[in-house]
Amino acid sequence: MWKKIVVAALVLIAAALFAAAWYFSSLLVSPAVKPCPADHFVYCKGPSELNLPYQEVSFKSRDGLTLRGWFMPAGKSDRAVLFVHGHGASRYEGLRWVKALHKAGFATMVFDLRNCGQSDRAPVSMGYHEKDDVIAAVDYLYAVKGIKKIGLFGVSMGSASGILAMARDKRIAAGVFEAGYADFRDLIVRVAKRDFGLPRFPLVDLTFLLFDLRTGADSRAISPERVIGSISPRPVFIMHCKEDNYVPYDHGERLFRKAREPKEMWTHKCAHHAEAWQADPPYIEKRVADYFSARVR
Repeated sequence: MWKKIVVAALVLIAAALFAAAWYFSSLLVSPAVKPCPADHFVYCKGPSELNLPYQEVSFKSRDGLTLRGWFMPAGKSDRAVLFVHGHGASRYEGLRWVKALHKAGFATMVFDLRNCGQSDRAPVSMGYHEKDDVIAAVDYLYAVKGIKKIGLFGVSMGSASGILAMARDKRIAAGVFEAGYADFRDLIVRVAKRDFGLPRFPLVDLTFLLFDLRTGADSRAISPERVIGSISPRPVFIMHCKEDNYVPYDHGERLFRKAREPKEMWTHKCAHHAEAWQADPPYIEKRVADYFSARVR
């Protein structure tokens, strides 16, 4: 009789672990769609709120998904900055930077990654497949818009995706990466312990296994710090709030440490994730615009 009880208890424990790991992997793979929070995204009515001309655009990802966004020309400028948003966000996240770059003579494009905004649904892979979405956006700027001088601005998951893409695609001349994680697995282990009190074994490890199975990704390969050094001699600019409440500040430090020259880093005492713009809008807008102006030529 006791053997049946033990077996039943083990089955229940295994089922509970699987259910919990499925739930936590779902938070990553199918994040809740965030409404446009004006305190973070700033411009929630779209590019019309900026009083700038814009075009609805769409293009195919390398695995056949339709990705959608906005392209904002700057006269006949042959230079553009491509924005890549974060996890559970959308193209709106990049709009707060557009005016300053438009004034500096840059066309800009913001777009929705897979499973976000108006783009096609697919599992979110925290940068593994999204890097190919970024490269597809570069393909679009090259082939359709005829723009071959391209800078990249990535935020959070968009930073990870952008670093992975830039390491592969030499058409990207310069990158600004805000609030990015140095290594996906390291981040999740720390967040699980910090926010939920969960040990890595067995629940987090099982979550990684389900994440990989559900997305077709290799979560071990989502490690921007391993490849950021290969971007040189193209320049990178790391931005990270010192009190970031999601991606710890040392992830920004690790990225900067692994990057090779030319590189620079800007930090602020800001306490919220991915809010460098809110920290000091006039200063950081000018610094980012000047950075791209000097390096995307």
